[in-house]
Amino acid sequence: MLAIVIPFFKIDFFEETLSSLANQTNKNFNVYIGNDASPDDPTKLINNYLVDVDKVYHKFSQNIGQEDLTQQWSRCIELINNEDWIMILGDDDVLDSNMVECFYKHFKLFNGKTNVIRFSSQLISEDSKLISKIYNHPVWEKAQDSYFKKFIGLSRSSLSEYIFSKEVYKNKGFQSYPLAWYSDDRAWFDFSEGKNIYSVNEATVYVRNSAFNISGRTDNLHEKEMAKKQFLTYLIIEKLSLFNLEARLKLIREYEKVLNMSGAYNLSAKFKLGQLYIQNYSYYEFKKISKAYHKYQFLVFIRDFNEIAIKN
Repeated sequence: MLAIVIPFFKIDFFEETLSSLANQTNKNFNVYIGNDASPDDPTKLINNYLVDVDKVYHKFSQNIGQEDLTQQWSRCIELINNEDWIMILGDDDVLDSNMVECFYKHFKLFNGKTNVIRFSSQLISEDSKLISKIYNHPVWEKAQDSYFKKFIGLSRSSLSEYIFSKEVYKNKGFQSYPLAWYSDDRAWFDFSEGKNIYSVNEATVYVRNSAFNISGRTDNLHEKEMAKKQFLTYLIIEKLSLFNLEARLKLIREYEKVLNMSGAYNLSAKFKLGQLYIQNYSYYEFKKISKAYHKYQFLVFIRDFNEIAIKN
């Protein structure tokens, strides 16, 4: 059976989320709502909408989502019972009425072949207007190919449109990054365990973009950049070989840019980047790094020479 887990904090759009669950054409799922010590009380809405849906609601006494959102995801998952498959649904996102039906319709096609399933997605605004195209995906796709399409702007991805096996979650867990930014991208690499992701394009998850959520806010850019640096470091060190040559070079260039912006573009970083460029057959990029390296060595020599001259 399917567990739909909702880490709750904001009530602003929660009614629409609950309504989309109540309207599912297949009710073979359980809902688990973990309240992250929110100042808002959603119980009236929950009881009004989830009349015919099995549900568990728990209010945590301590807010941890603002410090580590992945911990909030994890403790909400701990509420579930015997379900084998998990969806973490944002408290402002909305499901097509046939989402659960499509999950079971395709079950025999993916069961035993993958750990990760995803649905089509489309962005919606604060007033629930459609603000993007529908993003469909190949039925079977490698995690690295899926991420790279997002990286170059040809696709999108967020937590709500994925379903994953409980077993693989227990083995892998979520990697904590600032704001949990890129934690979902990391999960699909870890959770897939080298298997392809299976996509269902017959149902859409509507992902809200608003000033109330992490994606829409602009006062958290520093944390997002920190998370990006950490995630790219993981890709470069552990997963780079999975990508084709063109993708590898683009990821390395982006990594170089992030290091530069974060103030971590030191001599050691330049040396490592030079090695990466040589290993991935980019003589031009290596030459650029090498030139910077020798310029740095020359400046150090001049500094040391001047210090000796002053002392003498």
